[in-house]
Amino acid sequence: MDRPSRTPAGFAATVGIDLLAVIVFVLIGRASHGEGILGLLVTLWPFAVGLLVGHVLALVLGQRETRSVRWAGVVVWVSTVVVGMVLRAVSGQGVQLSFVIVTVLVLAALLLGWRFVAWLVARRRP
Repeated sequence: MDRPSRTPAGFAATVGIDLLAVIVFVLIGRASHGEGILGLLVTLWPFAVGLLVGHVLALVLGQRETRSVRWAGVVVWVSTVVVGMVLRAVSGQGVQLSFVIVTVLVLAALLLGWRFVAWLVARRRP
């Protein structure tokens, strides 16, 4: 039997959960700035693009199980951070070292964390 993210619906769910994690990251980061929806979207789009690039890259590299904590999850996480930071820099948004460090750590916790929890739950099932 195929694993959930190997099906189109499972893949879409995985991308959706990842996108939700990136939105949470942006909401947490923007909460102290008191900006409206435009500020959130300006911060979100580079990381959302990086996330999608990561999923495509994981698939191209043969990682059909993009829900995996190991290779596919790491590819998605690294791509989200790297592409997101490059797009922020190109679009004139800040990429200070402290922001990069926080981004790396928080997105690792969010993007790899839910995969780890899903893996633990799947292991417990008969």
